[in-house]
Order: sequence, then structure tokens, then C-alpha cells
Amino acid sequence: MGSATADVAPRRAFVVSEAQFDQMFPNRNSFYSYSGLTAALDSFPSFATAGGDTVSRQEAAAFLANVSHETGGLVYVVEQNQANYPTYCDWNQPYGCPAGQAAYYGRGPIQLSWNFNYKAAGDYLGIDLLDDPWQVENNAAVSWKTALWYWMTQSGPGTMTPHDAMVNQRGFGETIRSINGSLECNGGNPGQVQSRVDNYTRFTGILGVPTGDNLYC
Repeated sequence: MGSATADVAPRRAFVVSEAQFDQMFPNRNSFYSYSGLTAALDSFPSFATAGGDTVSRQEAAAFLANVSHETGGLVYVVEQNQANYPTYCDWNQPYGCPAGQAAYYGRGPIQLSWNFNYKAAGDYLGIDLLDDPWQVENNAAVSWKTALWYWMTQSGPGTMTPHDAMVNQRGFGETIRSINGSLECNGGNPGQVQSRVDNYTRFTGILGVPTGDNLYC
């Protein structure tokens, strides 16, 4: 008899080492563990693996730069303004808000919000996030998976997924457009854009790759 783990593929190495992750997020909340992130990678095999080593590192830096901006450097697990909590329920959806009117506030590395996003992310990941959105603030791997789900599958207010923007070398600015472009790009909030670009520039430096072109939106 072979060992029970013989058929399990080894977990792939992430282009960001744990030491580099700690350097990027020196004040991070312990909830946002490196092991939670690497566990989440298994659900998205093409994340930070496409296009060669430089592009893979640029994509990882871009993802983590946007995440850092959304969470204050991986400090905040949930949205800080509780007055917003009841506003993320779209009752026009046929499934409504079974976890409650105020249950779909921003959580996790990319601050997942709205009942329809919890439904879509949960359906994709095979996790019931519509009925139990609290998993995103209680389970590190689930939390990271929701952020990677958005990065890999959603174009938001942009025209492509952030993943495609980096792999096809459209530039970091295009990832901002896909995440919060309707509010920040085209002069909407240049300070927020600059914050994201500063993170990306710092993180590509840590990973030893150039930033590439088209940093702004």
C-alpha cells in the first residue's frame, strides 16, 4: 500500500516567500496568514504562474498592492464604517438576503461586499457564502479565496479581469480600473490611485521586478 498522500499534488511554491510577505505587511492582522493565502492558491492554479517569472511576480505584487490598499496594509478584516452595513443588500435578487439585511458588508482582503457578490463567489468556490457570509471574516483561506475569485474572474467597472490585465501586460492601472475604477480612475480620486501605485512600486521592488508601464488609470 502506498501512502495516503501519494496522489495529492504538492502545493506549488508561491512567487512571494513568507519573508517577503512579512516585509510587505509588517503590521498585518494575524488573521491574514501566509498559510491561508497559500492554501487559497490551490483554487486558482493560473494566479501568479502565467507569462513567465517576471509577469508572475508583477501579478502577485499587483494583487497584494490592491489588497493592501483595501485593508490598510492587511490590518482590517471587516469594513470599518458600520453605518454602511445595511446598504449592501440588493433585494432585486431572487435569493434576497437570507443572512440578514446588514450581513453583506465588506470583508476580507478585497473587502467583498453585496449579497450578489457573496452568492457568486460562494457558487464559484463551492462554499455557501450567501447564508453564511461570516466565513469570510472567520476562515483565512476562505477570505483569501474570495479576493482571488474577484481578481481572477471579475472585471468590475473595468473591461477585463485584473489577472488578464497583468498577464497581458496592460499595466497595473488597468487592475485599479477593474477594482474601483468608477470611483477612482479618470481623475475621480487620484490620491487613492497614487496609494495603490505606491504599494505596487514598493512590492515589485521587494520582489525584484520592474513595475512595467501604464501604472495609472
